[in-house]
Amino acid sequence: MISMSASVIPLAQYTKAERDEITGGAVDPSRVAATGLTWLDKEVHFGVKQQGRLVAHAGLVEVPVSVGAVRLQVAGLGAVIVAPGLRGQGLARLVVTAAMDHARGLGIERGLLFCWPDLIPLYERMGWRALPDDDVQVQQPDGPVRMPLRAMWTPLADGAEWPAGQVRLLSLPM
Repeated sequence: MISMSASVIPLAQYTKAERDEITGGAVDPSRVAATGLTWLDKEVHFGVKQQGRLVAHAGLVEVPVSVGAVRLQVAGLGAVIVAPGLRGQGLARLVVTAAMDHARGLGIERGLLFCWPDLIPLYERMGWRALPDDDVQVQQPDGPVRMPLRAMWTPLADGAEWPAGQVRLLSLPM
């Protein structure tokens, strides 16, 4: 599974060159170009290096969400990527856990991500829960639109629950 030499490090930034280092230059490794959405840059980055090469990444940004009448600040997780030849070895778990531990340390009580349906089992194994397949709205430059990807959340504090109601991300998606 995870190499004994694999450890998570904070990254000062996450550039296209670093993404290319992980993906071998894949044009759309997260498969989000087809959504036509504008995405929010992450503010905090975690990576795993093996033999001097960046092989995994997860990014994090705090974003506002309204759920019904409740307004929350959540840890938005995104840009989770693992080098193609190293998938299935627990590297995604390492970077996602580091990102959520960081958010927990900031006092954020919930994490939120968007993913394609085929990735739901991966995130469920890490404790994430799919939100109902309702109409989740996200902000775009021209106003709110329906998010075509599935929304998932994870509790970051004891007793944290996801409120009932319409979900609207009050920022660009992450």
